Amino acid sequence: MEDLVQTPTDLDGLRRRVQQAIDGQIAGGATSLTEIGPEIAPLVDAVERLLTGGKGLRAGFLYWGYRAAGGADSDALVRLAASMEFFQGAALLHDDVMDRSDTRRGMPSAHRAVAALHAARGWDGDADRFGEGAAILAGDLCLTWCDELYATCGLPAEELARGRHLFDAMRTQLMGGQFLDLLESVRGWDGLDLEERIASARKVIRFKSAKYTIEHPLRIGALVGGATDDDLAPLSDYGLALGEAFQLRDDLLGVFGDPEATGKPAGDDLREGKRTVLIALALDAAAPDDRALVESLLGRDDLDVAGVEAIRRVLVGTGAVDRVEELIATLADDARKAVGRARESGRLDGSALEVLEALVDVSTARHA
Repeated sequence: MEDLVQTPTDLDGLRRRVQQAIDGQIAGGATSLTEIGPEIAPLVDAVERLLTGGKGLRAGFLYWGYRAAGGADSDALVRLAASMEFFQGAALLHDDVMDRSDTRRGMPSAHRAVAALHAARGWDGDADRFGEGAAILAGDLCLTWCDELYATCGLPAEELARGRHLFDAMRTQLMGGQFLDLLESVRGWDGLDLEERIASARKVIRFKSAKYTIEHPLRIGALVGGATDDDLAPLSDYGLALGEAFQLRDDLLGVFGDPEATGKPAGDDLREGKRTVLIALALDAAAPDDRALVESLLGRDDLDVAGVEAIRRVLVGTGAVDRVEELIATLADDARKAVGRARESGRLDGSALEVLEALVDVSTARHA
């Protein structure tokens, strides 16, 4: 097997291998569904469309966690890493239904695509409801294939057993984080001061994004690879700090990002009414009229370009954007320091740690 170059500039090499593993799992899973008949195709197509061409960050962090613990590169490791992409696929499919998102990665979201198929075929009933039901089932299918790929990747059973408890905890905690996000969107921030609002937003970040994006995949890989508890501590610190920085960057991109790069309409997070650190800082610093403007527009389905631009002006004018950028920089520096602590022990692979250090910039770049 050709060795994977251990630099972030060659992440495309790992991404291609992960995509091959994803394609293989979908093909094998689809075979199990052939007994039902060709009618099942829209369900499989929804998964295949979503999991083609992603960044593969979660798979990458699991891979490098395993390599950091001293494990060797193998196709079995790549298949294990690919299981993280199916888990993310489930989260995205369900999240798009909950947020009523129209697009994902520059294409119609799964529930919108299946609803369009329903309408085009002239089927009975409500097209949107049919699309949402299909997307939920596609997400459940991703969860099934995630578990199957973990168990059958080809690594020794005793290695996989070392990471299984965290693999299960990751999936459980994300569901709790998703519910926490739903809860925060309906109970609001009334009666909370700035510190409490920021703490609430950061708690959602931790359990809905940071842990399953970086910390958990990294630690699962390291556990499977045989890392000790002492070695896991700096990797956790790295993952939590970088995971939060990653989501804060995503929050900025959700408001200011180029739709061509993000794959979602500009200001989509504002239409969804996401209560982020960015919004908390802006509301606290805004003049009364500007605060009332943001509060009146945030969460409106019919928010137009002019409304998005009006909120953006408040976010910039209050200094909220600059303060989030400062927080991202601080967290990124914390992640680098964690790598330094991991390096001091001398037990983790130096080349893998170099990649993890370089991935700080990759994960917090000011573009999608």
